[in-house]
Amino acid sequence: MEPAVNTQPTPEDLAIIEAQLGRPPRGVAAVAWRCPCGRPGVVKTRPRLDNGTPFPTTYYLTCRRAIMGCSRLEARGVMAEMTQRISEDEELASRHREAHEAYLADRAELGDVPEIDGVSAGGMPTRVKCLHVLVAHSLAAGPGVNPLGDEAVEALGEFWKHPCELDDPAEGTP
Repeated sequence: MEPAVNTQPTPEDLAIIEAQLGRPPRGVAAVAWRCPCGRPGVVKTRPRLDNGTPFPTTYYLTCRRAIMGCSRLEARGVMAEMTQRISEDEELASRHREAHEAYLADRAELGDVPEIDGVSAGGMPTRVKCLHVLVAHSLAAGPGVNPLGDEAVEALGEFWKHPCELDDPAEGTP
């Protein structure tokens, strides 16, 4: 997978993201990763939403196929397995903490929100609470930044292949 694109969202992107999420997107600063078909798959979100709410989830997964795949992995207990592994493997735990720090650094580029200072997302750095966030971070940052996110992306396989490029963007079905 290609690393982040960080492009300004177009009106068409925002319409696709709304269809993907089933609601209007909030706080979108950039499209952080695009599916090979060209549609947004991860958005970079401002740390404070327009209504003033602090929002720690900088990288937000919007691709329905990736979202469904993450949900299936979560249902299989992958999060608990990963949490167990970071409690037993100091090298993995260290790399998970580094991913947390990278996530915080990326968010800091978008602004300072004292209410969420030091809080990343997905349970980092001490556990795995949400594969969706870890996958979004891995897709946006590129391989090697978030080891558990990279594992989850690998477990998802080529989620964008069937039949993403053939779907009608007006219907919002990536």
